[in-house]
Amino acid sequence: MANKSGVENLIFSKGEKITSHNFTGNVWLNNLVQADSINQNAVGSVTFEPGARTKWHSHPSGQIILALDGVGYYQEKGSPKVVVKKGEVIKCPADIPHWHGASVDAKFIQVVITGREKGETIWLEPVSEEDYVK
Repeated sequence: MANKSGVENLIFSKGEKITSHNFTGNVWLNNLVQADSINQNAVGSVTFEPGARTKWHSHPSGQIILALDGVGYYQEKGSPKVVVKKGEVIKCPADIPHWHGASVDAKFIQVVITGREKGETIWLEPVSEEDYVK
C-alpha cells in the first residue's frame, strides 16, 4: 500500500526480482532467514504483481504462508483454488503439490516459512491459465 507521497509502506523490503523459470510474471524475493544446520527453516518475503504465480511445486517438510498484503490465490492439486487475504495463514502439507501467487487484479505479499530438513522444493509443471482463472 502506498502512502500519500506514493511510496510503498512495506514491512520487509521487496528484495530482488526473481528470474527463475519456476515463476510466471513479476515476482520479488527477500530472503529473511537461510536454513542452516541449527535451524532448518528458510523464511522469505515474496511480492507477486497481479497475475504472477509459482509453478506447481511441493515441499518435503511443508510450508506456511502468512499473507501480509493484497489478495492472493492458493491451490492444492485436486482441490479448489482458495482466495487468500491480508492476515490469513495457509499451512501447506508436506509433499502436496500446490501453487500460490497474486490474484488477477491485485498484488500479493506473503512471508513463507519453509522446512528444509527433508530437502529442497520440488518444482513441477507451470499452472495453466485455465487453473489460474477458474
